[in-house]
Amino acid sequence: MFDEDGSLDPVLKGILWLILGIAIAKVAWTWLKEDAWHWARDDVGGWFRDDVWGWLMGHPWWFALIILGTLVLLCFVVFSDRGGYVAYNDAPDGSANESSGSDPGSPAPKVLTFRMKQLAAMSADGFEQACADLLARDGFLRARRVGGSGDLGADVVAWDDDDKIVLQCKQYSGTVGSEAVQRFNGTAVPEHHAKVAVIVALNGFTRPATDFARRHGIVLVGRPELKRWAHGEHLYAAVEEEHSPA
Repeated sequence: MFDEDGSLDPVLKGILWLILGIAIAKVAWTWLKEDAWHWARDDVGGWFRDDVWGWLMGHPWWFALIILGTLVLLCFVVFSDRGGYVAYNDAPDGSANESSGSDPGSPAPKVLTFRMKQLAAMSADGFEQACADLLARDGFLRARRVGGSGDLGADVVAWDDDDKIVLQCKQYSGTVGSEAVQRFNGTAVPEHHAKVAVIVALNGFTRPATDFARRHGIVLVGRPELKRWAHGEHLYAAVEEEHSPA
């Protein structure tokens, strides 16, 4: 019924809106025929009564389609996502007001979050930038996207005080295998001097990749961890405790 972002299934949502639209159209039709007709007859000139009203009364299905179309347009305007992310008014730990030093009754600062379907729909560069934005949201310093030709596996870098964090971002449609993790392991520290090496994979990792990463201290952010991170948790809280830096 609900997708992993907590949104109602689009097909079910469409069916519910269709049922609601039909119900509203039926109520409106009944009102027009039984009550509004007297208003039109008594207070409006002959043009409306004879032309517009006559056409409406003679085409109930067209009237219903007009009502449904109006509702669909209204829903699209009101509920469509704007921008590349969804901003909620509550901090993940519920302590935004206290940490910001504002009055308890004031609105909490907005927290940058992404839906998984948004991350999946991004370009590769957009996915890397989203990861950089999430690092900045978590308080990491100088978070920026550096991926490109000759990046040697570093797509995003940031600093946790003096500790350099290097991310490789994999927006693959399938899981990331051990070979890709091994290549990143060969460049993260020797080439990029990473204190914390992280691979983010939209659709997770194979078991050999997970085992290799555990042996070599590489932090893996698979789909479950990415969902928690994208939905508002700090990166270190989203990954397993054993992968967090000491």
